[in-house]
Amino acid sequence: MADCLFCSIIAGSTPAHIVYDTPEVLGFLDIRPVFKGHTLLVPREHIATLVELPDDLMVPLFSAARSVAAAVRTAYDAQGSFVAANNVVSQSVPHLHVHVVPRTKGDGLRGFFWPRTKYTDDAEAAQYAEKLRGAL
Repeated sequence: MADCLFCSIIAGSTPAHIVYDTPEVLGFLDIRPVFKGHTLLVPREHIATLVELPDDLMVPLFSAARSVAAAVRTAYDAQGSFVAANNVVSQSVPHLHVHVVPRTKGDGLRGFFWPRTKYTDDAEAAQYAEKLRGAL
């Protein structure tokens, strides 16, 4: 897609620090990292959101996420990682991307998620579960 930043990186028109490169997936350092080493993994094909991701790209993309999540532990002496994908809301570039962020206990990352809530009771939780099962 002509006006997509990530497509431009994939095409080599926009420079990036490439860390992962396969025929299906490209991984590069985020230019505004949560922590240094924060990596973005994108399908080479322009796909806007996870919902549109074809089945044949599911394994390559999430295998890449698994590999990078393991590698950040060694590369950065991290204890683990945070792996996430925004889907429309908070998705700054409309090209599916998976974040892999190196994490270490006590690294200071707080408030990254929205406030938590509770179900009124077990019956309300059961209703929400039933609605989702029905939609699936």
